Amino acid sequence: MRPNPASRIWLPVIVSLLVLLLSRAAVAADTDYVLGAGDVIRISVFQNPDLTTEARVAESGNISFPLIGTIALGGSTIQQAEQLIAGRLKKGGFVIRPQVNILPLELKSSQVAVLGRVNRAGRFPLETANARLSEMLAAAGGVAEDGSDVVVLLGSRGGKPFRREIDLPELFGRGDREADMVLQGGDVIFVGRAETFYIYGEVQRPGAFRLSREMTVMQALATGGGTTARGTTKGLQIHRRDEIGRISVVEPRLSDHLQPNDVIFVRESLF
Repeated sequence: MRPNPASRIWLPVIVSLLVLLLSRAAVAADTDYVLGAGDVIRISVFQNPDLTTEARVAESGNISFPLIGTIALGGSTIQQAEQLIAGRLKKGGFVIRPQVNILPLELKSSQVAVLGRVNRAGRFPLETANARLSEMLAAAGGVAEDGSDVVVLLGSRGGKPFRREIDLPELFGRGDREADMVLQGGDVIFVGRAETFYIYGEVQRPGAFRLSREMTVMQALATGGGTTARGTTKGLQIHRRDEIGRISVVEPRLSDHLQPNDVIFVRESLF
């Protein structure tokens, strides 16, 4: 059976249209991204495969494109860049009704630094225009075991310095998308070391441990493996430093909550 000649004519057109639609769907959320030096993009023009070009935005903000030569895209959003190229093609008479699509391949001009107690500290590109803090922490391998629950975000918004503390357990517990802030190029995420407490004396595992939220003295003892055969929970002492550095000795109840840097001393039983 011979193939229908009409199908041979329309098949490439249909395939090109599907590719264009899929590409546009993939970058629909990225059209507000501002292109800058180092970004790599793929430019295609519907029904003009010979014009498909992969280009890296130079430090000057320019790229080179067939037929129209050098064009400045740095500082333009993806949507604006598509319109710029389409306008040049139409003005030059190269394509009557150009439909230009730009697909970001590597977005390196906008980066965020993730520092402190994460598993992979470094600089990471904003791959989408609406990348959020939780996504960037995931890119850095997540918060390390000794990392704090509170993350500090530094940057600028509206030309003014910006600082925000984000409580991760509350963010994920409440599912608050507003707290999971949208990042901008140049932002810095810092994860400090988690608060600790210390325990020594007649316990199975003396040492320094992560202080969990609302941790009680009893939970702290359990974290240290409990008392030894010679230890006792009677006469426990907590050495606590106040805001001006003075140390006081507290005799707590097992249900009392610990404070950062508390030092628990477990006595030896007299009997």
